[in-house]
Amino acid sequence: MERMRIAVLISGSGSNLQAIIDACEKQQINGDIVAVISNRPNVYGLERAEKASIETVVLDHKEFESREAYDSALMEKIDTFTPDLVVLAGFMRILTPGLVQKYKGQMLNIHPSLLPKYQGLNTHQRAIDAGDKEHGVSVHFVTEELDGGPVVLQAKINILPDDTADSLAKRIHQKEHIIYPLVVQWFSEQRLTMEEDNAVFNNKKLPAHGADYA
Repeated sequence: MERMRIAVLISGSGSNLQAIIDACEKQQINGDIVAVISNRPNVYGLERAEKASIETVVLDHKEFESREAYDSALMEKIDTFTPDLVVLAGFMRILTPGLVQKYKGQMLNIHPSLLPKYQGLNTHQRAIDAGDKEHGVSVHFVTEELDGGPVVLQAKINILPDDTADSLAKRIHQKEHIIYPLVVQWFSEQRLTMEEDNAVFNNKKLPAHGADYA
């Protein structure tokens, strides 16, 4: 089986990027990160990539007059690396429909909630405010609906009485760094696909909330 080519899009420190870099280096993932693209200059995720000898690209969104113009340039840049998979790792941009359609079934994202709960921002505080007993993180395929694509895998944590948004975020991050590389591994092994807006793993359609990480 050929090694998969992965492009990772970031906007910040790149902790999930590092988890995927580590999994590639350990041969857990049957693939290699061929490019890390950031919409912001001078973020730490770019340093992580450079330390791992991965090619980096900065495509500053502030230099473009519209979201469409930016995404058009981004697609051109991504395509120069001919990736099999595009991974959003803290890429803080709402994508245009044209970009989403182009990489449909080949683009993954991670979201800090138990989707379909709490799409969008401030998920940790929203879970606390709602009095939820559980919170978590979801890896999903990207569709035109924000945080609404088919869920592949979720990891859960209990919300403790003294939890804050910050303490939840720290514990969620630990789960992110486990399940995101795992889902990329499944994709690299050709065990994971998106078919008719469903996530399919080992030839079986996953439930709406995806698989549960034990």
